[in-house]
Amino acid sequence: MSFGLFVTPRRSLISSRATTYQDDSDFGTSDHSASPLPDPSTEGPLKIRNKVDCGSVVMTSRFNGKGTLLAVGLSNGDIKVSVSPRRLSCPPPRSPLILLFWFLLQVFHPVDGTFLYQLSDSEILMAALPVTSLQFLDINDKWKDLLLLATYASGHVRLWHVSGKQCLCSIEEGDRQTLSVALSPSGSRFVTSGSDCKLHVYDTETRQLVQTCQGSIALNKMDGHRFRVFAVAFHPDMETEFISGGWDNTVQLWDYKTGNKLSDIPDDHTGHSLIYSCHYLGSEYIVASGSESNMCRVIDKNTMMTSGRFLDLPGGVYSTSVCSSGKQEGLIATSCQSSVYLLERTI
Repeated sequence: MSFGLFVTPRRSLISSRATTYQDDSDFGTSDHSASPLPDPSTEGPLKIRNKVDCGSVVMTSRFNGKGTLLAVGLSNGDIKVSVSPRRLSCPPPRSPLILLFWFLLQVFHPVDGTFLYQLSDSEILMAALPVTSLQFLDINDKWKDLLLLATYASGHVRLWHVSGKQCLCSIEEGDRQTLSVALSPSGSRFVTSGSDCKLHVYDTETRQLVQTCQGSIALNKMDGHRFRVFAVAFHPDMETEFISGGWDNTVQLWDYKTGNKLSDIPDDHTGHSLIYSCHYLGSEYIVASGSESNMCRVIDKNTMMTSGRFLDLPGGVYSTSVCSSGKQEGLIATSCQSSVYLLERTI
């Protein structure tokens, strides 16, 4: 199986930070002989709240429904999961040995960047392949009952029990690299995307495949994706509708009940972007990001025009996550290289 996860279809320099399956193009355009890059900045009703260094390349990030937790998936296969300190049921233990173990469970708090919790196992350590997408299953408000769906470049989909740090089940998607996962509003279905252009829809309870959305074999019709699909996200109010984005420079709207594509979302006027991530921001806006332009943009769903941008990043934007409710509602987590930027809207 080939694991050329981010082999960008254009020429670029090779970074000293690159691994065997990544090159400098993975992190966006780069010219080491050019003048220093400007600092990341925002346009429109966006501002940077915080920046957190995660110690390794961040491939994906995800808030839970209340915004009290944020999970980050790294290029080495590790998952770091966040929990607000006020949610902890007890203070750190006093025993030195137990205290050491407690701190090895690295948990990232979305406001101050404190690390405390980590999810991994021997199989993941052996494979040493990236986590590509994350999705919380919010059963209730108790973080001890929280489940987390994770996809990997190995083609696996895993369901983790967060507080128990246990993998409850694993789905193998064949020879493809699985790159993204999204959960329907009711939680009854989840969809995955990957390197083979197909969108697989599963029953959450049984984990059985119930639908595959894909384009036809006719090359003169753009009725589906033609390159790897890095991003999927369900409409927050429409159970059967979801969007997908990938390296064919398109963001597409689908209905999994019929398996058909409904429409396309136009490109940004500043040029193409190899899409890695897209999410709904409420019911009126869409957040999309990519690597060609190294930016994240907020799109008005009614006009399909860009209303705000986060740009001048040092590399491609692998992932975004939007907090959909709670005190952090509207907070956007955006990852670039080994950092997570937290953005908030100013209107």
